[in-house]
Amino acid sequence: MRAHLGDQLVIESPTTGGARRDGEIVGLHHSDGTPPYDVHWSDTGEVTLVFPGPDAHIRHLEHEQPGTTHEAPPGTTGAEPVSTVAAPAGTPNPGDIGRRVGTERRRQGLSLEEAARRARMSPSYLSYLEEQPADPTMPALIRLADALGTSATALLGGGVDLPPGQGHALLHPQLRDLSPDECRALLSTHGIGRVAVSTSDGHPAVVPVNYDVVDEAIVFRTAPDSVAAAAVGTEVAFEVDHVDEALSQGWSVLAVGPASVVTEPEVVRGLAQRAHTTPWAGGEREMWVSIRPTSLTGRRITPADE
Repeated sequence: MRAHLGDQLVIESPTTGGARRDGEIVGLHHSDGTPPYDVHWSDTGEVTLVFPGPDAHIRHLEHEQPGTTHEAPPGTTGAEPVSTVAAPAGTPNPGDIGRRVGTERRRQGLSLEEAARRARMSPSYLSYLEEQPADPTMPALIRLADALGTSATALLGGGVDLPPGQGHALLHPQLRDLSPDECRALLSTHGIGRVAVSTSDGHPAVVPVNYDVVDEAIVFRTAPDSVAAAAVGTEVAFEVDHVDEALSQGWSVLAVGPASVVTEPEVVRGLAQRAHTTPWAGGEREMWVSIRPTSLTGRRITPADE
């Protein structure tokens, strides 16, 4: 028995008419694809280590996709198969897959050769994928996502226009409060969060911003006439969260505190120099706002047995 990441492990019931069980293979313990496997079960959502018995068989994902053809990219050797299956509805141009792969690889600081080694594919094929509008097969995409620390859905872009959290809830979820230290660790140093403010007309508003954490203060750049600028001089709420769609888990952190504009030239220059990214919204956003949390709370959803 040999499998690839993304293949399905099916266990038939030993009794006639009995229910069978299936799950996605999300982890390999041997490079040749032999057991055991880490399996994400479709009925429970749990991931367990499985040593398949005689009642189990592998359903290879690439064999389940009608219309798939395998061809080698021009000028490459030992290349991965290329799929001509249509992308899911709502997915951007297939060429975007290569751009996402390249962007994520560089973000992780991986060379082309190292990323290809981790994904168990040839560097020439990975180079071709990043530069051409070719669709990899789903197993190859899953291996790439695993190598880059992301998901196949994220590389496909199929969920770009969908809100997170559309998957099924855990059978036995556990919701627990996070300590202030856990909240600080999850805020980390930067990311995208949401600031809740009252606008000049008295209406509430929630605005996503690129933020950094400097000396335990949450800082972000905005424009003086923007909605986010209404935070200055008031007590605001700032929220950041993460959702793991595959495992139906996630966490959220809420910081509450006064917001003020940063005016000291030296401090402003220091913030600009150490900023991890420019605001994604673009435009002139040179006003720095600082939030000093007086309250820091959070919650995490996990399986009850964790």
